[in-house]
Amino acid sequence: MTKKYVYGKPICTDAVLTKIEAEQGTVPYGKIATENGFEFAYQMDADDIVYGLGEANRGINKRGYCYISDCADDPEHTEDKRSFYAAHNFIAIAGKETFGLFFDYPSTITFDIGYTKIDMLRVSCDEANLNLYVIEGETPYEIVKQFRKMIGRSYIPPKFAFGFGQSRWGYETKEDFREVLQGYRENHIPLDMIYMDIDYMQDFKDFSLNEKEFSDFPAFVQEMKENHIRLIPIIDAGVKIEDGYSVYEEGVAGNYFCQREDGSNFVGAVWPGPVHYPDFLKEEARKWFGDQYRFLTEQGIEGFWNDMNEPSIFYSEESMEETKALLKELAEDDSKDLPVWVLMGKLGSLANSHEDYKRFYHDIDGEKVCHEKVHNLYGYYMTRSAGEAFERIDPDKRFLMFSRSSYIGMHRYGGIWTGDNKSWWSHLLLNLKMLPSLNMCGFLYAGADLGGFGADTTEDLLMRWVALGVFTPLMRNHAAKGTRKQECYQFEHIKDFRSLIEVRYRLIPYLYSEYMKAALTDDLYFKPLAFVYPNDEQAVRIEDQMMLGNEIMIAPVYTQNAKGRVVYLPEEMKFIKFLADGVITEKILEKGYHFIEVALNEVPLFVRKGKCIPVAAPTETVDELDEETIELIGYEGASYELYTDDGVGKDYENPEHYKMLKMEE
Repeated sequence: MTKKYVYGKPICTDAVLTKIEAEQGTVPYGKIATENGFEFAYQMDADDIVYGLGEANRGINKRGYCYISDCADDPEHTEDKRSFYAAHNFIAIAGKETFGLFFDYPSTITFDIGYTKIDMLRVSCDEANLNLYVIEGETPYEIVKQFRKMIGRSYIPPKFAFGFGQSRWGYETKEDFREVLQGYRENHIPLDMIYMDIDYMQDFKDFSLNEKEFSDFPAFVQEMKENHIRLIPIIDAGVKIEDGYSVYEEGVAGNYFCQREDGSNFVGAVWPGPVHYPDFLKEEARKWFGDQYRFLTEQGIEGFWNDMNEPSIFYSEESMEETKALLKELAEDDSKDLPVWVLMGKLGSLANSHEDYKRFYHDIDGEKVCHEKVHNLYGYYMTRSAGEAFERIDPDKRFLMFSRSSYIGMHRYGGIWTGDNKSWWSHLLLNLKMLPSLNMCGFLYAGADLGGFGADTTEDLLMRWVALGVFTPLMRNHAAKGTRKQECYQFEHIKDFRSLIEVRYRLIPYLYSEYMKAALTDDLYFKPLAFVYPNDEQAVRIEDQMMLGNEIMIAPVYTQNAKGRVVYLPEEMKFIKFLADGVITEKILEKGYHFIEVALNEVPLFVRKGKCIPVAAPTETVDELDEETIELIGYEGASYELYTDDGVGKDYENPEHYKMLKMEE
């Protein structure tokens, strides 16, 4: 059962689709204070677990730290960071009382979960203008599924999006892309997508192509498709200010950009230099920007990734003028009394400043609203702009779409990648722990930059990360310009990368089936062990293993130089290991703790007792997968319900997509 409590005058976010009438009484859990902003306070029991918050730092259980929903372009995801690229304000408390809370508030909101006081949960924001949803159920899993139904069906990508993708900031010419294609194909490493970062654009302008390097672009897109490769270009939020640039001129003429309080268009700066920011919260602007995607879809493009949409602001006109004034003051100060660190602090705070977020406004149904009050909606509504446009461009076709910044509700229009991570072992573990939390908030199509985006990866780190990526719906290797090249063919043990990625393709029948079932039934693709084994005290506290779908448990290795790892089995399971030579080993292990050996070129998984999964023959592309090669592995006599469709259309509920497979006794 869900109850809705309305405080002040909430801004409509469209995060919740289910119509729920507002309650007049008091919230049945904790205490609410609205005298000075808004605060929810709840006394936690010593054994309470707090789930949720989607893309957030630390573990599956969010107790013991402070998290701030404030979409931030900050790639330094160290353990002390409180804000990431997304804002997912849902939590579920499990313990002496079990209930869920969704704080539908699109500005900065703080979740102090046993940080200030170890037994206190405090959720607070500056203004008491929000909708609070209280969800009751017997288990956190039940609460999560109720919440998922409230917020609507998760985005469903095309089937090719379950293939492996290669990306790098720095692919600048057709030959760069052909080199990547050749590197994978001649080494027979599976690949379905190559991503285009900002260098494909003309002067970093959205919906443009580098005129010198990407002439006759439709022919190049077709050339790649003939090699079973989809090109996936990036789209940034800021629109370059440049006379003669049609997107800029249309935006100005249509009054589609965010404005200052005086009605002039706000000017910030990102990769192209000075830019305006589309007002995605304005319906007409959202439609206008969404229709711009036609420029690329009409040339054969079938997928995109939206970036810089927190929005990222390197500086604004105002902040740059302030900095210049400070520099002048420092230069003219003969007494040298002005500390240098004042200047350093000013320069360090130029980017993504809340002072800048206060300087521009949105038009929401004719009302002027300061951006800071709706900051966390910007990336969501940019991707909504694209998702709604795809329904107009080709309503019967699925497009690949994922975004860096997001808010609950965006999960209906696209997936997410977790942004600019680093080539750190700690980020491999963070990636693993974040997956079920993202699913709880509706984001099923999710993944991280395998190998790490920033810093230099190592061969062993990339192998271990690819072995985790085998299971994530979005599986992409991505790296920053200036870092070590990390395409899989750049390393010594190319055949080992081939065998790891082949496992992904062998498992696609299972992974795709479980994704579709989760999306169509508002369920989870990744689940904490606690959701499946709630009465097992050992399983409830485990955070580095998780359930995938309804048949398997995964337990990746995430430690440097490790020969394997310890796993806990909540029940008897069959230990499956995909070896480098293509052999699949199977061994039944009893309930309890086990040390499993896993080489760098192997992929482990565990099939639950009495269950089985489908495995196909390896291929180099999703297009070439052959269902006739499927065999079942697991327990004899077990059955599996396979979901299979054309991977393009939207007749999801067609019963013909389901096929029952059974292992021989």
